[in-house]
Amino acid sequence: MPAKFHLPDFVRHFKLNMILLEMLNRQPEIFYDGVEIASVYGTFPGSVWNGGRSFSGKIDAKSVQGILEKFNSRNIPLRFTFTNPHVGPEHLRDPFCNTCMKMADNGMNEVIVVSPLLEDYIRNRYPNFKITSSTCKQIEDMDKLCEELEKDYNLVVLDYNWNNKFEILEKIPHKEKCELLVNACCTPNCKRRKEHYDFVGEYQIKITEHMKHPDEPFNFRDFECPQMGMALYQTIDYPTHISPKDIYNRYVPMGYENFKIEGRSVPDINILEAYVYYMIKPEYRDEARLFMLLALTRGHKYFNN
Repeated sequence: MPAKFHLPDFVRHFKLNMILLEMLNRQPEIFYDGVEIASVYGTFPGSVWNGGRSFSGKIDAKSVQGILEKFNSRNIPLRFTFTNPHVGPEHLRDPFCNTCMKMADNGMNEVIVVSPLLEDYIRNRYPNFKITSSTCKQIEDMDKLCEELEKDYNLVVLDYNWNNKFEILEKIPHKEKCELLVNACCTPNCKRRKEHYDFVGEYQIKITEHMKHPDEPFNFRDFECPQMGMALYQTIDYPTHISPKDIYNRYVPMGYENFKIEGRSVPDINILEAYVYYMIKPEYRDEARLFMLLALTRGHKYFNN
């Protein structure tokens, strides 16, 4: 069975993800057997529907089209993280989000959802998109999880607190529809997680509105979370951390195929280390890390054409 990875951010980590895809294409022998890139998730700057992590800024239509073509031409879907829980009726016809959806409406690309209102809108207006149920729903009840897995979702991203509870994971149906968040930076059973998602959604709406009127003052409360700056090796002792060994020796044989690497808002170097850790065989990690760093920092071409 394959190990399908879903990678963070097709804009912020564009170059890094391109490097990884080329490495996988040219040197598959340095990767663990069965590694596949199933999608790259994120949003284009300026998306009011965005959730999970907040982003400001703007991007032009030509750049959107270019990024879409770069990934889709390699048979990699973009998966829009439209998980803002505070999307209201007034946001559904947002020009930029709908433009992105129209440009990506080719039967390959996907959407992650939380809001039932936005989900219904996307299903009705853009039926070609595969729909993923977000971990932001924080489903921790087995009966509710089973109900979610019976719905018309391509994938359901499990709450990170299910990780490594193997006696329970064995009993979950439709394991092929489950996606596991392997490197969650949140402390296990974080009591502020929902509050944080709510903050991000509200902030995204406010910052998107502000971008339309940049001359007006912008004031919004802060949300302090020291976990957001945690590096990979600071969290490997958490009971929610999933190790590479367990991915290939326990989860995949059990029937789980989909694994999400978080990190949309952290520096490239943090994500690079997660890619090496999860996908590269140990004996090739140092070499792969060096060449990826060179490609990122010096414009070094990893491959001679």
